[in-house]
Amino acid sequence: MANRLADTQSPYLLQHAENPVDWYPWGDEAFAEARREDKPVFLSVGYATCHWCHVMEHESFEDGEVAALLNEHFVSVKVDREERPDVDALYMTVTQALTGHGGWPMTVLMTPDRKPFFAGTYFPKRGRSGRPGLLDILPQVAAAWANDRQKIEDSADHITSAIQEALGRQAAGDALGPDVLDTAYNQLAGRFDEVHGGFGAAPKFPTPHNLTFLLREARRAGTETLVGKRALGMVETTLRAMRHGGIYDHVGFGFHRYSTDERWLLPHFEKMLYDQALLAIAYTEAFALTRDRFYRQVAEEVFEYVRRDLTSPEGAFFSAEDADSLNPEGEKEEGAFYVWTWDDFMRALGQRNGTIWAALFNIERDGNVRDEATREKTGANVLFRTVDDATAADRLEMAPGGFRQRLTDMRRTLFDVRARRPRPLLDDKVLTDWNGLMIAALAKAARTFDAPEYVERAATAADFLLATMRTDDGRLLHRYRGGDAAIPGLLDDYAFLVWGLVELYEATHAPQRLRDALALHETMLRHFEDAEHGGLFLSPDDGEALFVRQKEFHDGATPSGNAVAALNGLRLARLTGRTELEDAAERIGRAVGEGARQHPIAHTMLMHAVGFAAGPAQEITIAGEPGAEDTEALLAVLRAGFLPNAVVHLRGPEADELAEVAPYTEAQTMRDGRATAYVCEHFACQAPTTDPAELRRQLDAAGG
Repeated sequence: MANRLADTQSPYLLQHAENPVDWYPWGDEAFAEARREDKPVFLSVGYATCHWCHVMEHESFEDGEVAALLNEHFVSVKVDREERPDVDALYMTVTQALTGHGGWPMTVLMTPDRKPFFAGTYFPKRGRSGRPGLLDILPQVAAAWANDRQKIEDSADHITSAIQEALGRQAAGDALGPDVLDTAYNQLAGRFDEVHGGFGAAPKFPTPHNLTFLLREARRAGTETLVGKRALGMVETTLRAMRHGGIYDHVGFGFHRYSTDERWLLPHFEKMLYDQALLAIAYTEAFALTRDRFYRQVAEEVFEYVRRDLTSPEGAFFSAEDADSLNPEGEKEEGAFYVWTWDDFMRALGQRNGTIWAALFNIERDGNVRDEATREKTGANVLFRTVDDATAADRLEMAPGGFRQRLTDMRRTLFDVRARRPRPLLDDKVLTDWNGLMIAALAKAARTFDAPEYVERAATAADFLLATMRTDDGRLLHRYRGGDAAIPGLLDDYAFLVWGLVELYEATHAPQRLRDALALHETMLRHFEDAEHGGLFLSPDDGEALFVRQKEFHDGATPSGNAVAALNGLRLARLTGRTELEDAAERIGRAVGEGARQHPIAHTMLMHAVGFAAGPAQEITIAGEPGAEDTEALLAVLRAGFLPNAVVHLRGPEADELAEVAPYTEAQTMRDGRATAYVCEHFACQAPTTDPAELRRQLDAAGG
């Protein structure tokens, strides 16, 4: 029989709905039951595309012996970390404090009043390799709960107090200045892998906000200086290595979650929406700075994958695709959808073509994937490349154009063959925060590539979120699935959607987009800002009362909501002329304090905001008729450059509406009936110009 999770919307919780464990979803009902039954709470946190979550479910939560222990002695609660990132963040802090590491699945034992006393990650059914099993842990805890309750409660009180003190401890400092940008650059340079790109050793994560920070440093220093060349070189080496590596899906496009090795060759195969969005931004900005079409091509391929496989019927974006799928033997296996045996590859392409492309993609007869335990080859191959198109074409004695067409034909053939395999699970929930990132990526690419179709896709998603995920009082909801919009919005929902709307405004210049962004940003400040110490809490002031209200400043797989909010505030301040928004952004920087000053490498998204505040930054207005030749000539100057510290208005037919939200634009009108550009910096404006060449000169003189 199905348990209580059958009534939820989360794909992750629904995966556990047929478990013999008597699961509760997170909520008051579960903790009330724990108090009534006088039982501890067994909390398990994961997400739908988590490989080891699947392993633990199959090994333990589908097992009658484990289920019997849980059902007799505990109230068991299952949480989707993507639905409740606030719950996940708090108890992950506990887990890391108690064990020194974290990850998913996460396992926490707590009292009925939500105070933790034990934590860990994956536990097997029975102990092995020094790791205790659930059949070891659960009886011991049950006995201690019955016979030594005071010791458990004292431990829970001590852990709770320590976490409250640690999270409440403030280390606020002075405003961060340009010197911290130099420190961040040096720390990244010190961790850079000169051979394979990326930072640090295996496993390697893309961390696109590191790369977009370095692009800004390259521009700030000048790409002809030693620092500028070095910063840009780190970005280009990494972006090319990832695109050529196995972390990239060479058949269906899009990036896998991370590489298990230092060479980007063997991925963890899940695909996350946020990775697609943030990496698309990095490749788009690399194109903007270098004008190398390789980077544009990669971004366009990522957008094609998202359009094809992660776009909902309403035009919003689904969350992820799983790493696991059924192999030819009908068993679930990580990467089964993506890997190829030698025979599979040859059957798909034919012996002659297969031999050619096997060499390019490093396909081996006995496989290029090794078993993690035995290190023996498994027969499976992940496609990856070690040479670029030009080198490959030369080796194959093909003209570059002919090579690219043959490569495209080969990919389509493999795609059609692969499409007949069982697909990985699609996590089809729509998350406001991750959708905000994809809206930002599409809108930025639309403006950079002059690609109207990306504007349409971004606008459709934004309209869906604002109509479905925004309540009548202007608050956001976090999750939508199956017609159900639910869960009060958290900081990242506001910060990331505002980012998307600001980018969409600069791509469309529709004043309503700016108005929506401003309203959500103000709502966020009202409900999330710490008025006493600065910074923004993860949860709103009227949200669920956990045992501590947490703030998060470090970047993770996604950038910190505080950092994105700070950059949003700076951009909105320049777009609207409202300096109080800049003051609020500075308060976030002060709240991060010495942590960011000493370890800016953990705060590279905040470094975007620091660089914007330090300048030079420009407010640019183009007064002209949209689509007119003279207007487009001025806008083309802006599209031809990389202007991360500029904000741009187009003052057109909706000039009166624009002036309501950005009053300073009212006087910025066309001159002599021609489109006119206004460039302002540090509260001073240069002479208006109708000449694209003069606009370019003004931007160059201003550091733009």
